[in-house]
Amino acid sequence: MAITTLPPALAPCANGISTPKGDVSADSKSPLLDRVMTPEDLRKLPETSLPQLAAELRQETIDAVSVTGGHLGAGLGVVELTVAVHYLFDTPRDRLIWDVSHQAYPHKILTGRRDRIRTIRQGGGLSGFTRRIESEYDPFGAAHSSTSIAAGLGMATARDLEGRSNNVVAVIGDGAMSAGMAYEAINNAGARDVRLIVILNDNEMSIAPPTGALSAYLARLTSSRPYLALRDIAKQLAKRLPREWERRAARVEEYTRHLWQGGVWFEELGFYYVGPIDGHDFEHLLPVLRNVRDARHGPILVHVVTQKGKGYPAAEAARDKYHGVAKFNIVTGAQVKPKAKAPTYTQVFAQSLIEEAKKDQKIVAITAAMPDGTGLDLFGKEFPSRTFDVGIAEQHAVTFAAGLATEGMKPFAAIYSTFLQRAYDQVVHDVAIQSLPVRFAIDRAGLVGADGATHAGSFDLAYLGCLPGFVIMAAADEAELRHMVATAVAIDDAPSAVRYPRGEGIGVEVPTEGVILEIGKGRIIREGSQAALLSLGARLPECMKAADQLAAVGLSATVADARFMKPLDTKLILRLARNHEVLVTVEEGSIGGFGSHVLDFLVEEGLLDSGLIVRTMKLPDLFIDHDTPQRMNERAGLTASNIAETVIAALRRAELARDFNRSFRRRSGVRLADVS
Repeated sequence: MAITTLPPALAPCANGISTPKGDVSADSKSPLLDRVMTPEDLRKLPETSLPQLAAELRQETIDAVSVTGGHLGAGLGVVELTVAVHYLFDTPRDRLIWDVSHQAYPHKILTGRRDRIRTIRQGGGLSGFTRRIESEYDPFGAAHSSTSIAAGLGMATARDLEGRSNNVVAVIGDGAMSAGMAYEAINNAGARDVRLIVILNDNEMSIAPPTGALSAYLARLTSSRPYLALRDIAKQLAKRLPREWERRAARVEEYTRHLWQGGVWFEELGFYYVGPIDGHDFEHLLPVLRNVRDARHGPILVHVVTQKGKGYPAAEAARDKYHGVAKFNIVTGAQVKPKAKAPTYTQVFAQSLIEEAKKDQKIVAITAAMPDGTGLDLFGKEFPSRTFDVGIAEQHAVTFAAGLATEGMKPFAAIYSTFLQRAYDQVVHDVAIQSLPVRFAIDRAGLVGADGATHAGSFDLAYLGCLPGFVIMAAADEAELRHMVATAVAIDDAPSAVRYPRGEGIGVEVPTEGVILEIGKGRIIREGSQAALLSLGARLPECMKAADQLAAVGLSATVADARFMKPLDTKLILRLARNHEVLVTVEEGSIGGFGSHVLDFLVEEGLLDSGLIVRTMKLPDLFIDHDTPQRMNERAGLTASNIAETVIAALRRAELARDFNRSFRRRSGVRLADVS
């Protein structure tokens, strides 16, 4: 039967505009945003004023990010959605979870943090992501993708167990739907029939037809309480029919509805699908979200179509939609970036891999939705058929690489350290146990600055170093990275990893040809006599500065670059241990990493019994908040001054131990082991 009119019961507000709520009237002459400190203030506004508020919120977001840098495009795309959700839902009692949450800047402005929004991603300022300790409006911390539906399902289940009635809303972008975790959560939520609202923010994939009046009308209709009740009745009735009639009834209902709308996949997994609707039109958003809020069915998925960078021409026109930006000029859109002094490590890796791939057709490259960030966009321009972007699916990326390796290909999986954590079981089970020669290019190793603890590459040395048979390298400079890429190509009987930091190199000349390094062989950079500084990775320049500081006070230090964490250069370590009073290891990684492996070796060799004093300098046992990389390393205690101070304190302790031994021997005539 054709629907010609929309019954009043199915249309709670004509054209999406209802009578004003509360006693706060819109005044076009004064900024509404100045009167909205919290969502409670927002909910006092009439619906007719929401477009004005959204325009002001969008401008405030643009202005703030132009000062601080950060994620811009994603936030601009959800301004109207953010306003609508906070307007209709009783946050923070109703839980609102932003997947990844780089789109949450407008949310922060509306939830009592506008006065601090220009501190975002700065030391001591707001996080660039949602954070539980920052606000009660952030019920779940995020920064990695595809966690929102699982977290929301947990919250909804806890609500039901405690007999509460609040709503749980998870907002997830279409890109995040490529991760297996999102599928797992959707499957579980649908099977358990928990009341949960998922908003799919479709801003890139174009997985639905264009929105318009018809689709908006259908969305309002299919989200209304009578329609949902009618569908439930129809389904129950169908179950009482003979099996063949039940199947036919289900097919008719399914195909009739999705002929216009899509969403079969979500329905098959147990969700009610609503949409698509225009995510920038309050006349579409408000009635649908109100219907969904008031429905006592679950779970429901609302498909919202938005545009990244909406409302700012420079962001709308950019290929990457101004996803992450430096400070920029609002008028021109030009980003203010310091002039590069040296190529970034990412660029050096990409160019090195390109040069190797020109010589070896078996080299292929895999990224998990980060072609620009890993440099594989450059590789892809040279070798499009040998470049694979698998989306936000690190687990799949690793096992996909393993499959390539079984057939004789030479896969390089270029994944940030923090994101490789998501695929650890695949690294162990699908790569390491089978000794498959997958090469891991681990970008963003160590502290990363403004993105903070969620993106820091703190743990890769520890979580890879415990795996038998892994070859693990860490580049001290750009030239070393070039050699290590060539070395990884040559390793054809074991998995290997090369880790390197974010940002510019130190300015050394990059050779045109990579040299294959001897596996497990380090190098001496500077000879000394009293203390030995054994560095792994990017802290080597700080070790050199520390040696200069020590020389200035009359202390002689050897500086060595381990190059390999696994296998260790045991000959080098023995040489340093036997010829120096103090041995200090330095790494930008957590406990359980390089220093732990060196200590274990020294214990097995009995060298700690000989009076050698060993210190391991590593990241402290805490999560370091966002700041500049320099300040983060100062807090971590990994600067040149920290290294020099550690050496001086250790030598002083060694001298005290010698004085004690000499005194004790004179008095007793008996020699005891040195005190360490």
